[in-house]
Amino acid sequence: MIRLAILGSTRGTNLSAIADAIARRKLNAEIEVVISNKPDTGILERARDLQLRAQFIDPAGLSREEFDARVSQVLREHQVELIVLVGYMRILSAQFVRDWQGKIINVHPSLLPAFAGMMDLQVHEAVIASGVKETGCTVHYVTEDVDAGPIILQKQCAVEPSDSPETLKARVQQLEGAALVAAIELLAQ
Repeated sequence: MIRLAILGSTRGTNLSAIADAIARRKLNAEIEVVISNKPDTGILERARDLQLRAQFIDPAGLSREEFDARVSQVLREHQVELIVLVGYMRILSAQFVRDWQGKIINVHPSLLPAFAGMMDLQVHEAVIASGVKETGCTVHYVTEDVDAGPIILQKQCAVEPSDSPETLKARVQQLEGAALVAAIELLAQ
């Protein structure tokens, strides 16, 4: 069994997919702690609803390195083996990435390396503007270079002529939970 930490800043939609896969015994993992840098975010509420340890760590007045050191301390206390970024809207410090090298994964809402370095609706706007016929999501290892770590897996979907950034985002998000579960399953073996 692999011990997970989930770091998130948004609604935490993909947290539910991971927790559900664990509950259905499709994933041999345990979510040890859910951490957010925002106090009133959906991911903490979702974690509490799922009866998971949920922790807000306040970044106010801390450098990126100081904040990440506090996160690392919590991760070590919970003996975390894999960190899963779920809508985590912070760039990790170089020291944090080095300390947890090969143990941090992220899901990005495009088929990397295409549309790297963008976030949320910005990615889907760029996908539509580019005219590509296919997009999807990428689960990758986190490295010091944003969205540039080794790819673990990708899931694809079509870009429809009628798509808006919002409809495309919704379709890609449906792939993300399954992609994360599949990636964690691969890494747990």
